[in-house]
Amino acid sequence: MKFPSGPAPDPAGSRGEHRIRSFHARRGRITQAQAAAIDRLWSRWGVELDGSALDPGRLFPAGEGGSRTPVVLEIGFGMGDATAAMAAADPSTGILAVDVHTPGQGNLLALADRAGLTNIRVANGDAIVLLRDMLPPASLDGLRVYFPDPWPKAKHHKRRLIQPEFVTLVTPLLRPGAVVHCATDWEPYAEQMLEVLTAAPGLANRYGAGFAPRPDFRPMTKFERAGLAKGHAVRDLLFVRT
Repeated sequence: MKFPSGPAPDPAGSRGEHRIRSFHARRGRITQAQAAAIDRLWSRWGVELDGSALDPGRLFPAGEGGSRTPVVLEIGFGMGDATAAMAAADPSTGILAVDVHTPGQGNLLALADRAGLTNIRVANGDAIVLLRDMLPPASLDGLRVYFPDPWPKAKHHKRRLIQPEFVTLVTPLLRPGAVVHCATDWEPYAEQMLEVLTAAPGLANRYGAGFAPRPDFRPMTKFERAGLAKGHAVRDLLFVRT
């Protein structure tokens, strides 16, 4: 299904790049409710990651006294249930949620509209383009990456999102005190995440040298439930920008 005024199939036009990506763009089967939400709400709450400069603070209304609204970037939100729940629990924080899955984009827009949430913006496209080309330094108050594709085969490990190059790209965009929160149910990927984040200059592990206890504020996702049903251990990592 095409949306004339909705998310573009490739908003950055691939920018002439031939790099390895951590995702596959997926349109997928979309419900009438999801399509209707995109048609009605994309022009208001949708953001195309086309490579043009973006000030995330300007995406959300100012807080009390005209103060800047803190913005957390979430990469890969699936169907958006956890994103909507976290937005509802913390309405003073803006969530810039990035994904390439059209049904998920429509579902999150519908969830936000149904709950009367105004602190979610749905971004379509490659998060690397956003981080590398669009955001100014120290413009984010947090980063969330929950249950990214683990790319379990050894030959695909290079496609994993949490790599040294990714962390080098994102760290300067984080304000001091910003929290990087990752979660996965794939133990080898959890170990890689811990190694990469521990080695990154400018980030400090909130829990010494290991994984974090599961925080109450992170809602259970379908990916987490599926992992637990398979007997996987779910690992959280919480690092702070120093």
